[in-house]
Amino acid sequence: MKIPPPTCQKCFQDFQEALDELRDLIVGFRNSKPDPKTQHKIIRTFELTHELALKTIGEYFRKEGRPPFSGSRDATVEAFHEDLIDNGKGWLDIIIERIKFNPLYPEDYEYEFTQNIITKHVSLLENFERKLSKKLNQ
Repeated sequence: MKIPPPTCQKCFQDFQEALDELRDLIVGFRNSKPDPKTQHKIIRTFELTHELALKTIGEYFRKEGRPPFSGSRDATVEAFHEDLIDNGKGWLDIIIERIKFNPLYPEDYEYEFTQNIITKHVSLLENFERKLSKKLNQ
């Protein structure tokens, strides 16, 4: 039995729930003393939220009859061209930072990555949420 693919709307709802959780973590982080455990939780929740955004983009284009993408970079570029995201370079920076941050490497990058998530990346995800919400409700 073949399992049907998730709908664009379901993917978008999952993305929104993850984004809400990320926002809550950031508020808690700002209101308390920064600690590595919270930073790690923010990074993991951000990664999940970004993955769900990419999955939502893929489902949106599948719904439009487009073929699947070979990777996150291609999906990001196409989303920028279709005005689903408004800062293509910022989204590509997210992909690069996610590659750069790897918990297996000894380099202490968590604090910098967490700060980038809070100061730059969340607003990109929020803009995507706003734009796709408009497109889905047209």
